[in-house]
Amino acid sequence: MTRWLLVAALSLVAAPAFAQSAGVMGTWLTASGAARVKVAPCSDPASGPLCGTVVALVDPKGPDGKAVAPDAVTDSRNGNPALRNRKVIGMPLFWGFKPTSDPNTFEGGQIYNGENGKTYSANISLQPDGKLRLRGYVGSPMLGETQLWTRVSQ
Repeated sequence: MTRWLLVAALSLVAAPAFAQSAGVMGTWLTASGAARVKVAPCSDPASGPLCGTVVALVDPKGPDGKAVAPDAVTDSRNGNPALRNRKVIGMPLFWGFKPTSDPNTFEGGQIYNGENGKTYSANISLQPDGKLRLRGYVGSPMLGETQLWTRVSQ
């Protein structure tokens, strides 16, 4: 009986520790399924505590609708002509977030939409079901769009 209580107690302690250790950091599949994004500490502290970088593309297509090699895809819709030739893999997707009192919620960041070449204000939070919730908006978070991303790996 004592051994069972010890196992049960250790299980209760280990489960929350494992759940918290993953947090928002890791690799995520975007809502569209078109890209995998790695969420990790920013390499430049001025960019905030976490950044998202495109690490893989899933079946990318060129402007003509034909398949393109993932490492050949460029940021062709960027509003800044100087950035239109940069590779999408390795490209920063979000940055500038500020932590909140919840260690799995970040606010006041920026997220880049490669589909239209625009950057939006954004909030990120880890949901109870393990999905990553991203809310991009203009002006107020009430005026925006929410996406749910699925974890691929930690």
